[in-house]
Amino acid sequence: MSQYQAPLNDILFNLFDVWQLDKYWQQQSGLCELIEADTAKAILEEAAKICEQQLAPFCGEADQRGAQLQDDKVSLPEHYYTAYQSLSEGGWTGLSGDAAYGGMGMPKALSMMVDEMLCSADIAFSLYPGLTAGACVALLQHADEATKALYLPKMYSGEWSGTMCLTESHAGSDLGIMRTTAKPNTDGSYALNGSKIFITAGEHDLTKNIIHLVLAKLPDAPAGSRGISLFLVPKYLPDAAGEPGSRNSVSVGSIEHKMGINGSATCVLNFDDAKGYLIGEPHRGLACMFTMMNYERLSMGSQGLGAAERAYQNALAYAKDRLQGRVTEKDANKAEPIIGHADVRRMLLNIKAMNEAGRTFATWVASLLDKAKYDNCPVSAQRANLLTPIAKAFMTDQGFDACVTAQQVFGGHGYVKEWGMEQLVRDVRIAQIYEGTNGIQAADFMLRKVAADQGMVLLTLLADIKAELAATPIQAAASLQHYIDRLQLLTADLLAQDNRAQSANACDYLALVSYVLYGYMWYKNLAALQPAVQSEQFVVAKQHTAAYYFDRILPKADGLLSLLRHDSAVMDKLATEHF
Repeated sequence: MSQYQAPLNDILFNLFDVWQLDKYWQQQSGLCELIEADTAKAILEEAAKICEQQLAPFCGEADQRGAQLQDDKVSLPEHYYTAYQSLSEGGWTGLSGDAAYGGMGMPKALSMMVDEMLCSADIAFSLYPGLTAGACVALLQHADEATKALYLPKMYSGEWSGTMCLTESHAGSDLGIMRTTAKPNTDGSYALNGSKIFITAGEHDLTKNIIHLVLAKLPDAPAGSRGISLFLVPKYLPDAAGEPGSRNSVSVGSIEHKMGINGSATCVLNFDDAKGYLIGEPHRGLACMFTMMNYERLSMGSQGLGAAERAYQNALAYAKDRLQGRVTEKDANKAEPIIGHADVRRMLLNIKAMNEAGRTFATWVASLLDKAKYDNCPVSAQRANLLTPIAKAFMTDQGFDACVTAQQVFGGHGYVKEWGMEQLVRDVRIAQIYEGTNGIQAADFMLRKVAADQGMVLLTLLADIKAELAATPIQAAASLQHYIDRLQLLTADLLAQDNRAQSANACDYLALVSYVLYGYMWYKNLAALQPAVQSEQFVVAKQHTAAYYFDRILPKADGLLSLLRHDSAVMDKLATEHF
């Protein structure tokens, strides 16, 4: 059976030693009365108990049972109900929600750590509170006051949940060609007609109501993505008291039978004159929805990291316990633990080094979002925007690779269901696909985040990192600066290319930037070590893992730097009919 223990020591190290966020929280008038180090630690410890005790031991059962549709109703694995109730009663469903509407008002950096633990425990389950949190973000920023007052308190409390409804069978990334329509009613509402597919948590009975955020087109909508509006469509229309009233004309057509995340109800939803309410300005729905999508893209990074952390813990335990082969020649008849074998150590260190850098990176991005919010800091907002595609794409790519590698540590047992490794591979695979495939994330990073401003935000960030390296030249600073120098030069060359070439180079360029920034994460880890505070085992493990990253992983950037110097036009030389 797959086990899980929340990595609280490393989480607290990142929050308070690497990024010193407890000091930042105490400086903010909007946070100092809500959160300090002891409170944050208590919150994380309680969340860890739910993940370790109520979710993680049963994720295999949830995978086998899955979400089931019968008579237009979707039921979920039995333990989901008690676990969700625990989350709701503890305030976890509104952890980072606006306190003015009943949320706990906690910083994103803290809620992102809880997200990681939930994803380690059961990615499928995490999607129910995760989608709701994203929907709340969109409503908070774009809905009118009456709508926020009615819906947000019940969504933060966990009484009601939320979805986002974008995709149609013919319209995935190209939302401009969607067919769902919204026609005005005489009472100021709208009648929505159409079908949406791949709707996570689209139908279930965990909550008393489900609030769908739906993209549709008004009768006078201009063509393309500029003609999309956003509508709130509740499963049950609230009555005069704000409680679920009559059933809206939203029905589940089917649920998808998927490779993984089987406990998540992925639905086809049909809207037949369903009553909806406009959110934000007409024809500005895509911008509103991207508020939610950017939130969810950060959550995808948590899915990659969460699955990778659990995979690592189990592979490590297996490698210490499994006797196979001989590492030494002391006793030719006595098998030794496989962790002594060089290749097993390579696999485990690859996962460990990328996981710990990924956790530092996730904390960094979340803290930038907090500073953008509480300080109204444009630089922090720009950098969070720049790094979001990396959090989504690189962290999920690494998460999948980690799960496959950990499965390999198990050998044949990794392919057998009872060990739980093959489920992690299946569950985490979707994170590279939904909320915009990783190829789309790379294109977004290259074209919209870097090329659109001629690299201003990225190059300024790299310059600031170099200045930090020069001011505190600890271990590996010179090596990291060397890679940053080369990245800066390459970026200037890529910016001179045309759009087609930049698109062709986007995936490799995102990976290159990511490896360099993960190097910066390990630099930050080393700088934060305090032998007088942390245990000797913790300090030594960090130092050796950092050395492994700089010696055995960061040099992958050399290959990417070389590759990106070659002409990408070669991929267009082969005619379509010759493929």
